[in-house]
Amino acid sequence: MSDDEKLVLLAAPRGYCAGVDRAVETVEKALDKYGAPVYVRKEIVHNRYVVDTLADRGAIFVDETDEVPKGSHLVFSAHGVSPAVHSEARSLNLQTLDATCPLVTKVHNEVKRFARDGFQILLVGHEGHEEVEGTAGEAPEVTHLVDGVEGVAKLPDFLDNEPLVWLSQTTLSVDETMQIVALLKERFPHLQNPPSDDICYATQNRQVAVKAISERCDLMIVVGSQNSSNSKRLVEVALEAGANASYLVDYANQIDEAWLEGVSTVGVTSGASVPEILVREVLDLLAAHGFHNVEEVTTASEKIVFSLPRALRPART
Repeated sequence: MSDDEKLVLLAAPRGYCAGVDRAVETVEKALDKYGAPVYVRKEIVHNRYVVDTLADRGAIFVDETDEVPKGSHLVFSAHGVSPAVHSEARSLNLQTLDATCPLVTKVHNEVKRFARDGFQILLVGHEGHEEVEGTAGEAPEVTHLVDGVEGVAKLPDFLDNEPLVWLSQTTLSVDETMQIVALLKERFPHLQNPPSDDICYATQNRQVAVKAISERCDLMIVVGSQNSSNSKRLVEVALEAGANASYLVDYANQIDEAWLEGVSTVGVTSGASVPEILVREVLDLLAAHGFHNVEEVTTASEKIVFSLPRALRPART
């Protein structure tokens, strides 16, 4: 195969979303303003490169709030935390900066409202994911996790007159979520829909972009970390939409040259927590293997920006 026949289809939108941008900038600005160390509960976003880069600047990542020295600055990650975590931080006199994505906060507020109104809440999401733990923590006594299609059968029986609503983690596959919801409605016909779509605009946009190119791809490379829910969903979406093969890599050097054998068209995208520099490194590696022609396929334009936590915003003049 000549190099003229080799093509890269570059999905757009890809990479950083507004929530990730805000979260990473929150840690950077906190380091600028307060100096190192600034503590971060869990990974600020699920990306190895981002976490390592911030650690080099003086961010210290901890699993639990009680690992942070009293009175220190602590940033909550983009995935959000439960009220119990906020309470623990107050008890330790920590100076907290909340980098929770506003779209996750929206789901937290929905949980609080529906719980207050007497609903049982079916939360579609992945067990153990930080976002799910934080969201469910708003009303644990009435929130029931539905993890995948098999999670539907594990739910208790609810009374026909019991108010019931479904909500979801923001980073799921749109198609899989609607498949789960269809099964939930079969079992619970009176189940109510959320007031608005919980799956975030960026997650949806990146899945749509992947669908638009997958059918033309022999191979889809998704740049993202293994613990990134939205990145893993992009691999699945690519395969379902017609790509012959699809792999998730943190870095270009994780691409196996054997994947490229006999391949004429490679799709490239990245998860919502991935900086563009990592995509550029993948494109450079592909170019070194003869994939010089790059066609960017754009399916949406993103202009959303979220403001920083108030303590880090520039003072008004």
